[in-house]
Amino acid sequence: MAEYSRLAKGKFTSTGAAQIVNLPFKPDFVEFINYTASASGSDNGVPMAYWDANMGQGVAVINRFQAANQLTTDTVDTNGITTFSAGQLLQYGAQIQISGITKANPATVTTGSAHGLASGDVVVMQGLFQSSTTGMPQIAGIPFTVTVTGSTTFTIPWNTNQSSYTALSGSPSGAYVKKVLYPYLYFPGTTVISSITTGSTTTIDTTSAHNFVVGQEVAFRIPTLWGTTQLNSLPNTTTPGSPVYGYVVAVTDYNTVVVNIDSSSYSAFTSNMTVAQSVGLSFAQIVAVGDVNTGGVQISSGSALYPSPQYMPIGTTQFSTINGPAILGSYVNNTAQGFVIGAGTAEGDASAILIGAASDVIYWRAFLHDYSSP
Repeated sequence: MAEYSRLAKGKFTSTGAAQIVNLPFKPDFVEFINYTASASGSDNGVPMAYWDANMGQGVAVINRFQAANQLTTDTVDTNGITTFSAGQLLQYGAQIQISGITKANPATVTTGSAHGLASGDVVVMQGLFQSSTTGMPQIAGIPFTVTVTGSTTFTIPWNTNQSSYTALSGSPSGAYVKKVLYPYLYFPGTTVISSITTGSTTTIDTTSAHNFVVGQEVAFRIPTLWGTTQLNSLPNTTTPGSPVYGYVVAVTDYNTVVVNIDSSSYSAFTSNMTVAQSVGLSFAQIVAVGDVNTGGVQISSGSALYPSPQYMPIGTTQFSTINGPAILGSYVNNTAQGFVIGAGTAEGDASAILIGAASDVIYWRAFLHDYSSP
């Protein structure tokens, strides 16, 4: 039977770390071909792997080279292939101790053990007191997109090289970082502002991916402490009760956007909050507004017939959502689901890694069958 079955295929280039593949369904069977490992035939390579839901989560049956061009079978029993389906609320990974944060722009965070993050992951931090009156609690609770610089280090898009911040050191008690497992359940969502450049147009830098598109209608929520409150959508002195909105005129990158509001005469933005001000601190935010808030994809000659809306968590790489076609500009529900290929090793040879080596090209297929025999 295949009337209601679903299937998908794709490819990616391995980083050597676990790979998340988002799909519009949660598969019950996954298979992949590591084209690079297949071509080399080198010892310990894993050219093919298979997973069925009846095996349980986190396992896989694999082919591996036990010597050059000598193929055998094996299993991966932990950190193999798993499926996932995110809920409607944010979920978090395990707490990781923070050993230090620098006074710098951008700030560098160092963890007490390997953090396991990848560039583009979103994290939140808590604690961040160096003493009862010093440290960086001002940035606790903000979602940050990280850029990984080492196994225990990453940077965040925030300027801590300011007078009100004290560098963290010595693994302060209560200072932790947690990964946000599925940060873009809806987008563009609400994004925290890290800096504002005023002028004839207004440039906004955010702490995580804004996922805005040119033509987007946006509003601002800026508490008095942060300055530049003139951007706020209310009150509208010209038409009382009618909010003031701006439009995105340029998207510089994943966390920088230009809005058509002339802010030349507006007060300056500041993120130099004191530790005392961090208690109950509300952050400055930019939000999408209206009935149609973030992008669909044009159907044109040569395009996919039913393109999914896309989001850009970091850099310039866009990822398709789990959705079908959307009205250009519509607010997208991106509740995540799909599968993960882990970095587990073969039971018969710990040198054989399921996800392969960095730069390996992997082709995958995923299925959800409408009938399964018991």
